[in-house]
Amino acid sequence: MASNNKGVNKSFRVLMIIIGGFIAAYGLEAVLIPNNVSDGGVTGLSIVGSKLFGLPLGLLIAILNIPFIYLGYKQIGKSFAIFSVIGIVSLSIGTALMHHVPTIIHGDTLLVTVVGGIIIGFGMGIALRNGGALDGIDMLAVLLSRKLPFGTSDLILFLNLFVFIIVSTVFGFQGAILSAIAYFIASKVVHIVEEGLSGSKTFNIITSKPDEMVETIRDRLGRSATFKTAYGAYSNQEFKEITCVINRLEDSKLKEIIREIDPAAFVIVYEVVEVKGGNFQKRDIH
Repeated sequence: MASNNKGVNKSFRVLMIIIGGFIAAYGLEAVLIPNNVSDGGVTGLSIVGSKLFGLPLGLLIAILNIPFIYLGYKQIGKSFAIFSVIGIVSLSIGTALMHHVPTIIHGDTLLVTVVGGIIIGFGMGIALRNGGALDGIDMLAVLLSRKLPFGTSDLILFLNLFVFIIVSTVFGFQGAILSAIAYFIASKVVHIVEEGLSGSKTFNIITSKPDEMVETIRDRLGRSATFKTAYGAYSNQEFKEITCVINRLEDSKLKEIIREIDPAAFVIVYEVVEVKGGNFQKRDIH
């Protein structure tokens, strides 16, 4: 029974990755490319190559991603590589099938970058959420981050800087700027789709009323919290530091509670990538 469920789950993930690839292809063919706006990464390089040499975009996407797929296989794993092949092939086929679809936006550069970025980001996010990728440059950034003293996000931006310089040779400086804006919007949408709108936050609260604060958070948000003993570096005074993980939608309510109980409280807020274990579930907000 468990193996059947695993097979169904894998089939569903494959289907979602394919859908993600086709959505991204639609964003390219119906919005960005007809308006002389490109994408970042390997897809951006493929668009430039297609314009310069007259080769099919889908063919270039598939070929140029081959070394990055191998890189993903060696560095991340077989499953990720297989799902990425499915995603990239779906994107390639999608661009071929949708090459003559009607352009849904003409001329309005701001609208083109926003709509195109959202559509592409949505497709890429669906693929990443289900274990695959539609572009290989992220895999290269992961590998380089292990060899160089830079973060993955910094390297992605750095690598795409060269991509947009190359894009400018075909679409001009304005086209390269618009392409960078569309890519930035797409990256933000990818984050929302991959992590969900209900992502989590950690609040570290230093207050003179720790017990009352924790009790109110528990009563009104249904959230637990932990205490940690801390000492002031200057005063050497001992105090309790509260740590509480909440749903993103509860952010404003918790800030309201803090203002009510101790307006002078010192608060640090962190974005949380993932929460597992315990009893972290959405509760009623009173």
